[in-house]
Amino acid sequence: MNPHRVLAQEILNAVGGASNVESFTNCITRLRVNPVNRGMINEAKIKSIKGVLGVVDDETYQIVLGPGTVKKVADEFGDIIQSGDGTEAPKAPSTQAVGQDIKAELKKKNNTPFKNFLRKIGNIFIPLIPALVGAGLINGIAGLMANLMQTGFSPDWMVTLQPIVSVIGSAFFMYLTVFAGVNAAKEFGGTPALGGAVSAIIIAPSVANITYSYPIFGEIKLNPGQGGIIGAILAAILISYVEKWVRKRVPAAIDIIVTPTIALLVVGFITIFAFMPLAGIISGGIGTATTWLLAHGGPLSGFVLAAAFLPLVMFGLHQALIPIHAELIAQFGYTALLPILAMAGAGQVGAAIAIYLKLKRNKSMRNLIKGVLPVGFLGIGEPLIYGVSLPLGRPFITACLGGGFGGAVLGFYAMSGNFIGSMAIGPSGLVLVPLVTGPLGIGASILGYLLGLVASYIAGFLLTYFFGFTKELLLEHNKEN
Repeated sequence: MNPHRVLAQEILNAVGGASNVESFTNCITRLRVNPVNRGMINEAKIKSIKGVLGVVDDETYQIVLGPGTVKKVADEFGDIIQSGDGTEAPKAPSTQAVGQDIKAELKKKNNTPFKNFLRKIGNIFIPLIPALVGAGLINGIAGLMANLMQTGFSPDWMVTLQPIVSVIGSAFFMYLTVFAGVNAAKEFGGTPALGGAVSAIIIAPSVANITYSYPIFGEIKLNPGQGGIIGAILAAILISYVEKWVRKRVPAAIDIIVTPTIALLVVGFITIFAFMPLAGIISGGIGTATTWLLAHGGPLSGFVLAAAFLPLVMFGLHQALIPIHAELIAQFGYTALLPILAMAGAGQVGAAIAIYLKLKRNKSMRNLIKGVLPVGFLGIGEPLIYGVSLPLGRPFITACLGGGFGGAVLGFYAMSGNFIGSMAIGPSGLVLVPLVTGPLGIGASILGYLLGLVASYIAGFLLTYFFGFTKELLLEHNKEN
């Protein structure tokens, strides 16, 4: 039998059956389930399923499966639900009551307006990650071919193939604003096509013919792409609200004609006269501020960014960085932030090795580390964070500080203008290596990134081994089990 279907069925049974799944989706590593009743989820059973790397109990219930596997399992998961084969779990009233209490408590803690907004922003880009990774890698191949041709190695097949590969890799990024607009409208309750339509204005070549004047600011001349991702998201969010406002006030008989026309026309004008110039200033500021911070802050900036990243993830604030990554890629062809932040996971890997050596009697912890450490090297850090370092407390802090040292290495590169960047967002750890690029070229940039990883591994190990355990903590956790 298909192993991915078996895994999907086991997960579905453990989350309470098909009737307990309100909706689900997946990102690059996690199956994200929105349950009807959290009290019906058997978390211990989920963690015991072979193939499950960990769980994250956030606004959605997230099951970590790893890249590649998660998409196949998600497809089978949906197919089982649609086919009606999902096992139904018993619905005891007392269990449901407990589940509702748990859900209410989680909503109280995690569903603040600000965090909910950031979560929506993150959800705009999660479905785009496979295309970002694939197109980014192809762009890298096209760039490598172009570099070889400049050195004199230019056989006829490469001369013919290079522009084709370049188009395949770059086309998605040319229309990234449209994809972002479609997803933003969907996320904020609007019609996806209208979100895409208003976002397409930003990259339309004919906007180059638009010129107008403002008092004080003088003449404004627009350029295709001005405002970028940020402008597209603002426009798509606004058109979602305008569409809903108009629809409430228009007779149903003419809704299909009047509502989209008015919404697109009104928000189109606002996009041209406000969002494009304003978001253009913001986008330019993001690029300037990021490069200035890394170039002038150097190792200190890199250390702080890498060391603080996982605490940001825990509070859900990392979602705000996703559009910044996308904007940097649109401006420079890479984001210099992502490789620095990826060092945080490497610090966890080093810490896990130290914990393994320190807790020689704790067989369950050592077995857990042996199972999840390989995927930690590949950039899937959730099992190490939520299963190993965070429950111990102090080792989580030393692991974060260890990651800071790798960030400092990349900050040192950035200080001289030799940024180590990533052509796409999503992967981390060793999986990010094929996407690494920068002013130094692909080869030297990859070497710099690997140096950062090694620094994080070593620092995370040393800090955790020597400072991660008090005598009391070691006595508590280093027991036979």
